Amino acid sequence: MDSRPPLIPAYRTLPEYVRHWAETTPDRRAFTFVDHPAARSRGVHRTLTWQGLDRRVRALADRLTGRAEPGSRVALLCPQGTDYVTAFLAALSAGMVAVPLYPPGLAGHADRLTGVLADARPEVVVTSGHVLAEVEAFCGPSRVSVIAADPVSGASAGTAPPAVPDAGATAYLQYTSGSTRAPAGVEITHANVVANARQALTAYGADRHPVTCVGWLPLYHDMGLVLSVAAPVVGGHLSVLMDPAAFLHEPARWLRLLAAHPRAVSAAPNFAYEYCATAVTDAQKADLRLDGVAALVNGSEPVRPGTADRFHAAFAAQGLAADVHCPSYGLAEATVFVSASAPGEPLRRFALDRDALAAGKALPARPDDADAVLLTGCGAPVDQQVRIVDPVSRTALSEGEVGEIWVRGPNVGRGYWNNEPQSRRVFGAELAGVPGGWLRTGDLGTLLEGELTVTGRLKDLIVVDGRNHYPQDVEGTAQDAHPAVRRDRLAAFGVPGVRRGEGERVVLVAEHARTSRLDDIDVPALARAVRAAVSARHGLRLADVVLVAPGAVPRTSSGKVSRALTRTRYLEGAFAARSAG
Repeated sequence: MDSRPPLIPAYRTLPEYVRHWAETTPDRRAFTFVDHPAARSRGVHRTLTWQGLDRRVRALADRLTGRAEPGSRVALLCPQGTDYVTAFLAALSAGMVAVPLYPPGLAGHADRLTGVLADARPEVVVTSGHVLAEVEAFCGPSRVSVIAADPVSGASAGTAPPAVPDAGATAYLQYTSGSTRAPAGVEITHANVVANARQALTAYGADRHPVTCVGWLPLYHDMGLVLSVAAPVVGGHLSVLMDPAAFLHEPARWLRLLAAHPRAVSAAPNFAYEYCATAVTDAQKADLRLDGVAALVNGSEPVRPGTADRFHAAFAAQGLAADVHCPSYGLAEATVFVSASAPGEPLRRFALDRDALAAGKALPARPDDADAVLLTGCGAPVDQQVRIVDPVSRTALSEGEVGEIWVRGPNVGRGYWNNEPQSRRVFGAELAGVPGGWLRTGDLGTLLEGELTVTGRLKDLIVVDGRNHYPQDVEGTAQDAHPAVRRDRLAAFGVPGVRRGEGERVVLVAEHARTSRLDDIDVPALARAVRAAVSARHGLRLADVVLVAPGAVPRTSSGKVSRALTRTRYLEGAFAARSAG
């Protein structure tokens, strides 16, 4: 691995860091994209040095300034790879506002892409040459200018130093994944993203030791963009990228990259660790050595303790340390990172009384209590303030009380693009007795022994007969009730009662496991098992259990299950024919 770069300087924009590393360590590797062009491919590596990256960024920034004015939006419709990194940094260098998106070929997300482009109103679209025709056809006869990033020669970059962007100006619009609401563009400033990159580097120990950031998360996703682009740029670390589809096709590819780079730091949602634990074969494990992995970030909702245990058990023989799993919490409105468990520390687990939690109190239960709710601590914030707040009275709550998570720090975005009323409500919240604006996350949590512990989302909360039920808790019970239920691919939600005066009813839509054929599953028996388990553990009657094919439960652009969209489709009758009753 490359030796550690010089001490990280204190700049406030990513383009300044790119130029710094290009001047001080020009021949060091900056970004490597590992392509998998064939099913059995072990990977084709394409690398940019810091000097090569700087030249490409400058050349593309020069082209952008000829197409649009500073402050204009530049939509990034590039596939995963170094073109994406170049386009993002070039937009920032040109003083424009990047809009990280994806090519129109991403299955199931064309409508969202159309909606985001209509909202952002970009002047320029940047893509890659091999999908240029597809992007031009998608954009149609609009006034937007479409250019390809890859034909830009680094030799065409000007010699004069480019202007330094204003640190307080908007650097990019991070569109939320839309798991609980319609996507909205968060305005992230140059100072926000640099602050958050430094916070993440500190949290995962990458400010003290040389690391390689290894990632397959899409770069249009907040965690993918910060951990695979912003943090490596700030820290001068090598970033190794692969395509999400390559991971999904063969998860061992991700593990091989982790093994190939000492002190690798990577991030993935909970389902990815579950997927690796079950899908990677003994033959694929044979040549893996994972004892050099520094940190594995689990940043999804929910982070399940059992998944971390299964993942470690699956790869302990390959040298994977038990203390590299880092449950974390973040959201796009805070750039991404808020809190994290530090690598090198054991996973913090909390067994809580289920009835007390439903009433808003996190009271301990016996760890061996089958009815206990098992939650994972997500560590402490770095250079941020976090409070647990009563969302009605807006007063801070004590440790062990459940409320809305509020955040304040230099990484919190300035608001939503073109939505001032919502910006004031979410980003300008006033905490009783504490001056200054706070970010209302919409997430529920509590503080336990100094650890932020996330319990669910305010908008997802299911309320039946005055009792609160967390959907991810119900989903966890359901997926353990029958082996044909696909893990982390199910959604529980409330729907209105059929008759007047009837309260909220609870519905579960679940995919069946890929290892099972629907025709071979006794669906009524599965529904009975799921209903019995949910009734016994939660005192909750499921009004409907729907079993669907793999891939049928809607997901956000970041891969998480979208309960809101699943609920909408259920109410529209999209799953009626497959209901288990």
